[in-house]
Amino acid sequence: MGRRGGRAERRGHPRHPRRRRPAGGLRPAGHLLSRPRALLAAHADFRRLFLGNSVSLLGSSVTTVALPLTAVLYLDASATEMGVLGAVGLLPHLVLGLPAGVWVDRLPYRRTIVLADAVRVLLLGALPVLAALGLLRMWHLYAVVALAGVAGLFESVAAQSFTPSLVPRERLLAANSTLMLSNATVNTTGSAVGGLLVSALTAPVAIAVDAVSFAISALLKTRIGVAGRPRVAGERGPVRLRADIAEGLRAVFADRVMRAVILAATVGAFAGQAQAVVLVLYLVHDLGLSAGLIGVLVAVGGVASVAGALVATRVTQRFGPGPTFIAGMGLASAAGLVLAAAAGPFAVTVAVLVVSQVLRGSGPSLYGVNQQTLRQALIAPELLSRANATWRFLAYGGQALGALLGGAAGAALGLRATLVVTSCLMLAGTAIGLASPLRSLRGLPGR
Repeated sequence: MGRRGGRAERRGHPRHPRRRRPAGGLRPAGHLLSRPRALLAAHADFRRLFLGNSVSLLGSSVTTVALPLTAVLYLDASATEMGVLGAVGLLPHLVLGLPAGVWVDRLPYRRTIVLADAVRVLLLGALPVLAALGLLRMWHLYAVVALAGVAGLFESVAAQSFTPSLVPRERLLAANSTLMLSNATVNTTGSAVGGLLVSALTAPVAIAVDAVSFAISALLKTRIGVAGRPRVAGERGPVRLRADIAEGLRAVFADRVMRAVILAATVGAFAGQAQAVVLVLYLVHDLGLSAGLIGVLVAVGGVASVAGALVATRVTQRFGPGPTFIAGMGLASAAGLVLAAAAGPFAVTVAVLVVSQVLRGSGPSLYGVNQQTLRQALIAPELLSRANATWRFLAYGGQALGALLGGAAGAALGLRATLVVTSCLMLAGTAIGLASPLRSLRGLPGR
């Protein structure tokens, strides 16, 4: 029907011929609904999800600054306690990552994301109250971070599975680009907002802003008119946790395209996190940069991430989701090699660092949008939540192991050598994509 409609359009408008639409329903780059504003205006339910996510993400960026400062300044946490605090945030993904997909699959997506936000309102709202009463302890922070991590896991799996119900298949790329743009923009500006709020309100009280943001997010999401994936009569029997998890794993690894995407992404997450843990150490100890200049470089990476999200749809429509995914992986992989090459006069060093940050910021936007779009397009709706949970389990598990490897490698090999080794590992993930059908994937294939 799509091809007949395309021929009819060309016959009906002989003076304004259109390029043939790429396979898989991707629109030409100039199509109106590829623009975030037009997409949000046309799809009210997606707009509510987008606004809810954006508000809660802004609040969470405040907590990213305020929570560790609460631990250090208010509770005088030790280095070991800070390490534990960082680790407990990853535990839900490692322990519950695979089962979460099975459980999310049995609940309406809207209910899941609203409940997850409501739970975080209570958890985060408790911290400033405990601080005001003089009762706040480190174990409270551990418990809140772990339980909020569980809620965040369920919300993320459900939201990523919900998007295909809110926009047509041919709008998935634009929808995911719009979400990525929001994430990149908020992450770029949110830490500065968090720092200002901590200065104005004190760290524990600033966390209340995050609780309020989740309350607003929950209210916005309750107005979504679609409940989520409807169950087919007779589709679900009793919960068979192992069998259902195995079914989700098969859905991801049986398809050659999805297998390449998830393996490349897992290797990239592992090596990328290993590199991330030595990045600031390298900038400070090996290059002798000031905190102010490091902040500028972080901002450059954030701006590049926003720019990458802005062009992700058009680049993908021009070159296809497979080549764009591979290109994004390649850009992110090259960032560490460029960074390791920084040397010489100060101006030259800074210029090299800026190039590295541009690569580090833009690459993930390009591959992130496409890996999510490919999952949503290729995985059957009844398996999508399990596929998303599988991806989060592997990606976050890889990041946890990568952080351990990066610290050990930095101590054993040196910081500059660690950047080179981890970049080569990231390039290995890129090579997985190059050796797969992704290389020639110009449109979204059918299921």
